Amino acid sequence: MTTVSDKAMHAAAATKAAPRPVLEVTDLCVSYGKVEALSHASLVVGEGQIVTVIGPNGAGKTTMLSAIMGVLGSKGQVAFDGTVERVPEVERLVARGMNLVPEKRELFGDMTVEDNLVLGAFQRYRSGRRDHAQTLEEVYHLFPRLQERRAQLAGTLSGGERQMLAVGRALMAKPRLLMLDEPSLGLAPLIVREIFRIIAELRRRGVSILLVEQNARAALQVADYAYVLETGQIAMEGPAQALADDPRVIEAYLGLGGRHQAMLST
Repeated sequence: MTTVSDKAMHAAAATKAAPRPVLEVTDLCVSYGKVEALSHASLVVGEGQIVTVIGPNGAGKTTMLSAIMGVLGSKGQVAFDGTVERVPEVERLVARGMNLVPEKRELFGDMTVEDNLVLGAFQRYRSGRRDHAQTLEEVYHLFPRLQERRAQLAGTLSGGERQMLAVGRALMAKPRLLMLDEPSLGLAPLIVREIFRIIAELRRRGVSILLVEQNARAALQVADYAYVLETGQIAMEGPAQALADDPRVIEAYLGLGGRHQAMLST
């Protein structure tokens, strides 16, 4: 016999297993001319979750993020925070709480670290919010190295510092959903570990994260849920730990003999 308390426990477990969606992408398609780069891709990012998309180079991972953000034209449906964005537009999505840190970071190299960070709060400032000084202190607390180099030109930073600055600038907009495109790309193993530690800390602070990565091992260790994207299509999905233990994922992405191991090793 099922008691009221049993039902409450089951409901609590279901709620824990399926947090409220922040981002719902359904049947997303992107074409470059007659070539379909992304085909009917669907994914969900729950509130307070890290969701990762792994896959080989050229699978369509960056294309997916760009389409969700409105940088690329697409077909399908993007719903953010319960509202369908029929034609996703960058400025509107940033104002609503979505932010993308692109693979190339796109910093202003001839401006200081602090000026780059302050620019990240422009949209909030324009909408009347004047909390950028407090947010700046929060970013400096998360990235002490940026505070040490706040007067340094962004173009003179190391690769790891540039990645920290790109993430810090995105955080200045106080996003509800942060999308990260290959944050470990080109970084030394010690810096990669630091970047992933910060990603986990951001989740603890309530930021939902969609993480696109070739470094499958690191991504699956930090994520709650994962998707495998191959040749523009979602090939597999499931809890990150389950995928990390799946023989197909181990062979292709994690095993010493995996065909992508050279790309993904840390």
